[in-house]
Amino acid sequence: MRSRLAARSARLVLAAAAVTALAATATACGPEDTTDTGSSAAPSTVASDGSGGSAGSSSESPSAGDSSTGGSKSTGGSTGKTDSDDGEKSGYGQACGTNDLDLTLTSESQTGGYYLVTAKAKSGITCYLDVNTPSVSFGSGADGVASPVGQGGEDPIKLTGSNVAYTGISPKTTNNNDGKEFENVIIATTDDDPNPAELKLPEAANVDKPIVTNWATNSSEAIPRIV
Repeated sequence: MRSRLAARSARLVLAAAAVTALAATATACGPEDTTDTGSSAAPSTVASDGSGGSAGSSSESPSAGDSSTGGSKSTGGSTGKTDSDDGEKSGYGQACGTNDLDLTLTSESQTGGYYLVTAKAKSGITCYLDVNTPSVSFGSGADGVASPVGQGGEDPIKLTGSNVAYTGISPKTTNNNDGKEFENVIIATTDDDPNPAELKLPEAANVDKPIVTNWATNSSEAIPRIV
């Protein structure tokens, strides 16, 4: 009997202790929550009041405003960089983009036939062919990309006025009937040029393992040959 009473008493003590602990926790949470709410409200009140007693806080608020204003001024500055829209061609005279050039293509008969592309800077533009070899492809497939053969080449070539540069393209370098027919060739000054030019061929060409030379100022150096 005593053992049962002792066990029951122990359970009651434990239950009482648990209740006490819960009550203490509830009591502790109440004031802390109230304090937290008060502390979070205080800065917003100070910021909105801008009272002299909180000079530190009010001085920080204008500085944040200044940096925001500075950001908008910065945006205004970048917006002001629209000189290229006024027709003065500012920003040219550096690396040639494909859209800076007038490109012409002629069919030549040497070495079994190839295409000679002549590049000339558009009126009022001075630029440099910094990349020695143009990017050339027939169609969008990998098998239509012309491989550079390393012929010719002057780095860099300045294009302005009547100065010209040449590159030679051979559409087919195999001795078989393989290949695909294309009526146009795509050419760009660099692989990542956003404005490549598409040139019409004099007639449809059978293309298989095409090659392209480097830019040269002498057309005789732009006759593509496999070496």
